[in-house]
Amino acid sequence: MNSVVLETKLSTGPTLQLVQGDITLEEVDAIVNAVNESLQHGGGVAWAISKAGGPAIQRESDAWIRAHGPVSHARPAWTSGGTLPAKYVIHAVGPVWGRGGEDKKLADAVTGCLQVADELKCKSISLPAISTGIFGFPKERAAGIIFKTIANTPTALEQIRIILFDPASVDIFKKAFPV
Repeated sequence: MNSVVLETKLSTGPTLQLVQGDITLEEVDAIVNAVNESLQHGGGVAWAISKAGGPAIQRESDAWIRAHGPVSHARPAWTSGGTLPAKYVIHAVGPVWGRGGEDKKLADAVTGCLQVADELKCKSISLPAISTGIFGFPKERAAGIIFKTIANTPTALEQIRIILFDPASVDIFKKAFPV
């Protein structure tokens, strides 16, 4: 069961929550999938989301790539949620640590997710700690960038949830949470 650890109301309007749990169980309009630019969901969060959401997510991802080409940091792709509770999956390409410009690329990915959610008329969204897994972005640094970007991005969203699976990541993000 997913549980809210911290919550605050942002000056830009939405409620921001830090949640410990499983992103595939989130009952929100959209969840964010941290992916590679070719939308191949072979590992980490992407694999878990694709597995839980069923084959429709990979089929729709493949169709997106055929129609639009590789996904950029600033402009996420989106698919249906397949069999997930979420209506949509927004596929964000985070930066790979060590390739340069990582802070801006992460901020662009988060901003892009919020913009796509607005375009899809979503009221709620759940995001993982983009790029902090196999892409190697330091969690402490990512937490600050993710929270600052959310706080400074105008959006029609009513609820933004940062969802983390393990207690160690939750502890790191708690330190950066804007209270």
